[in-house]
Amino acid sequence: MSGSHSDDLVDPALRVVRGHPDAEELAALVVVLSLLADGSVTSPAPAPTNGWAAPWRGMRAPLRPGPDAWRMSVRH
Repeated sequence: MSGSHSDDLVDPALRVVRGHPDAEELAALVVVLSLLADGSVTSPAPAPTNGWAAPWRGMRAPLRPGPDAWRMSVRH
């Protein structure tokens, strides 16, 4: 009585290509893949940045030659 079941015609969803995983390892893989497919696992939101960490804060305005240029070089 083989061939009458629909389970015999369906390809498996997962196939082990290399190695010999045991039942616990396969179960863990199925759980992780089902959570990813379900959308239950999301990436964390990026940390908010403020102006203090901005790269432009470390740069100063270009120096301009002229009278009192040496005095203006220490001011930002």
